[in-house]
Amino acid sequence: MHRRITAPGALAAASLLLAIPASAASHSPGAPGIGDPYYPAYGNGGYDVSHYDLRLKYQPVTDRLEGTATLLARTTEDLSRFNLDFLLDVSEVRVNGAPARFRASGEHELEITPKTPLGKGTAVTVVVRYSGVPSQQQAYGFTSWHRTPDGGVAANEPEAAWWWFPSNDHPLDKATYDVSVQVPDGTQAISNGTLQSTSSRLGWTRYNWRSNKPQATYLATLAVGRFDVTTGRTESGIPVINAYSKDLGDNYGAARASVERTGEIADWLTEYFGPYPYNALGGYVPNVGTGYALETQTRPFYSPRQFANGANTSVVVHELAHQWYGDSVSVAAWRDIWINEGFARYAQWLWSEHEGEGTAQEIADYVYASRPADDPFWTVKPGDPGPERQFDIAVYDRGALALQALRNEIGDEDFFTLLKGWPQRYAHGNATVADFRRYAEEVSGKPLAALFDTWLYQPSKPSVTAARDASIAARTSKAPGAKATAAKTPAQPKSWKKIAATNDVHEHGDERHGH
Repeated sequence: MHRRITAPGALAAASLLLAIPASAASHSPGAPGIGDPYYPAYGNGGYDVSHYDLRLKYQPVTDRLEGTATLLARTTEDLSRFNLDFLLDVSEVRVNGAPARFRASGEHELEITPKTPLGKGTAVTVVVRYSGVPSQQQAYGFTSWHRTPDGGVAANEPEAAWWWFPSNDHPLDKATYDVSVQVPDGTQAISNGTLQSTSSRLGWTRYNWRSNKPQATYLATLAVGRFDVTTGRTESGIPVINAYSKDLGDNYGAARASVERTGEIADWLTEYFGPYPYNALGGYVPNVGTGYALETQTRPFYSPRQFANGANTSVVVHELAHQWYGDSVSVAAWRDIWINEGFARYAQWLWSEHEGEGTAQEIADYVYASRPADDPFWTVKPGDPGPERQFDIAVYDRGALALQALRNEIGDEDFFTLLKGWPQRYAHGNATVADFRRYAEEVSGKPLAALFDTWLYQPSKPSVTAARDASIAARTSKAPGAKATAAKTPAQPKSWKKIAATNDVHEHGDERHGH
């Protein structure tokens, strides 16, 4: 047996170590990004938010926003500090009631160092007091805040939260929301979910909104201005709140004639996608100069430009389809964007069929035949388009074409079982394109890797043989007794111009970067 001799200095050091909690040495900073390959700095590591409570005051005249955000979260690792994504000026941060150190870093990071390190699995309450003028803030050279003549609007993809509340800004971290907004009397504040209450005092009115189902940060919205607000219920009983800026001018009638059909269209979509996943519904059209629409949860955002040529129910179909595909089932990473956009576009094709203006098959044939093989359209891979092509028209049209190919491969019964089953399987969660392929194989009992690869992942036009195998092709004309002539482009479906008129829905990716 060997006797171990310890020097006095070493003994003192050992005693000091014993005084430090055993776990403290293992605490480390949370990652400044959640790990998305397209946007490495978006979101944050080390914690998961379950609820946002936002108490705001907004002055339309100056575009000044003051807020107190309370985040309820739980740590997923031992944390010495953690980040939130945010741009406005912060005056105070508290973590579990105690003042915390904080500083801005990078393009949009708020670094928070709590008074004591946080162990894994700890329930955390974070309070952030802040203020600023959102329209004066930029990150990466762009802004997601829309200044309007009578207020402001937060609506953009893949990022909008930084301009109005601190968050873990990635679809992987969904949460419920209470949004309470104080605005001058005569002005309204529109947000997601149900309007719980309003109250007025000393020239200010407070609107209290609640989203009681998990919601991605980019799907949270705020619109302050002077609106005409309509209310009603769908045939199935879901409350509908729509809002239209009072100064839409010539677009007002067409906007209202479109968005007022929200309840009807949502009920129609349940036939294909199953029960509507939320307890609130609606849409809003603020007086913004941008051209896109966005599927902000329960209450889509529409640009007035969507209605410049008259009523446009197709864009309403697109954004409402997202409530199932994109909002309830959200992307696990932004490369999975086809899970959102291919399906919302395909819903427009189904609406065309419903309206008697061209079947989904006819539209698919037209898309395939009208784009020659050397069209750059075919170089975009809808299953992984890259951050610069995330909202390319190919993600929409080629993405929907892939769904028609899948439908023809597995048959209508399995296809529509799939469309309804998917939002149930991953309700209020996240999923990947690979998850969808596996689920399609499970439902159909068929191997589908080759079909998905051809239609979603190859940077080229699927061959005539592949198209024929998927029952998609340009028609050939053959007179009796004559050889078949070259393939002809099918006639343009009647609905095509209406569908194409909604192509601005994909332009927010470009506008976001100021292109």
